[in-house]
Amino acid sequence: MYTRLGCQGRPPHFVVELYPYANLAHTIRLREDVAHVRLSDVLREAPLEVLEAAATILLARLYRRRPPRDQLEAYRNFALARGTRRRVLRVRRKRARRGATGERGKFHDLAHLFARLNRQYFSGRLHRPLLGWSTRAWRAQLGCFDPGLDQILINPRLDRAEVPAFVVEYVLFHEMLHVKHPLRAASCGLQAHSAEFRREEKRFLECERARRFLMRLR
Repeated sequence: MYTRLGCQGRPPHFVVELYPYANLAHTIRLREDVAHVRLSDVLREAPLEVLEAAATILLARLYRRRPPRDQLEAYRNFALARGTRRRVLRVRRKRARRGATGERGKFHDLAHLFARLNRQYFSGRLHRPLLGWSTRAWRAQLGCFDPGLDQILINPRLDRAEVPAFVVEYVLFHEMLHVKHPLRAASCGLQAHSAEFRREEKRFLECERARRFLMRLR
């Protein structure tokens, strides 16, 4: 794949291993004349064309080349396949770290807010995942729902006295919509925010007010 990609000069010595990552991740690091490659073990039984595509993508990243479109498409189709996504979810359940400090923060109780939002917007029927404040303060991300861990995490930057409850509720409501509307394959990749998702998000009564506050917070 080094040769096919048009890389110049003598190729490095490749040391390749399947690694138990918590998702479909791959890495390549060049140290002197040795390239250390780790491929997610989700690829263990992948077709040869997918392994070639993964190698090409890593080499293109390392040597600043443009990978062929057909190989990008082959890898994308594999990554978006329902069977692959199911395997990645199983892997995340076993290996991923939860990274949460608990649902009760210093100023906001996520369990209480979730119950209130569930009653008001979901008729009390939404499945309740694990809730928690992230152990790290994220720079841009406000919250996330991890389907593999069945967990909602909220940025601890929002657990402050000056942050109104309706702002935390808006972020939590957004993640609750991800519970209701799982990721799905689309022409552009995995789609997280469908038109239906966006319509439902606008149902939050303090939507615009919360967005304005968050713009100032950032």
